Amino acid sequence: MKRLFCLAAIATALMGQSLTAQAAGVEFGVGQTSDSTMTYRLGMQFDWDKSWLQSDVGRVTGYWSGAYTYWEGDKTSGTSSLSFSPVFVYEFAGQNVKPYLEAGIGVAVFSNTKLEDNHIGQAFQFEDRFGFGLRFAGGHEVGIRATHYSNAGLSSSNDGVESYSLHYTMPL
Repeated sequence: MKRLFCLAAIATALMGQSLTAQAAGVEFGVGQTSDSTMTYRLGMQFDWDKSWLQSDVGRVTGYWSGAYTYWEGDKTSGTSSLSFSPVFVYEFAGQNVKPYLEAGIGVAVFSNTKLEDNHIGQAFQFEDRFGFGLRFAGGHEVGIRATHYSNAGLSSSNDGVESYSLHYTMPL
């Protein structure tokens, strides 16, 4: 119980830092690891409200992402993680539909250090992501994302774990 309280406190502090940005939406995701563990993600996105390298082709923009992920599998029952990441997005130009690519590196905290046969070594992990998808005129978004978690060698055990997911973001 103490561990869950610590996880919640960290998530609250991280989300509080991002409230100065403009809210973008609520993210829902479902995915799977290579070991068949299912992942269910609920998150918030906060736009940076900035863009760079704008041209006729597209622009670079980004958002803050805070999320809760539930991991459920044969050997991984009830594991949770909280994550926070800055995410860079290259959004291609378009009227009603804008394709995009995204990449980010953030942090995550896990409630368990063993996921299926992977020993991730410690609760603190780095979250790397790469994805692509479509943004629609009303602010809705659908996409595919690959997410990798690793402690970057901070612990002697560092098997890491990847999740491949589909996600939908609903504007606020």
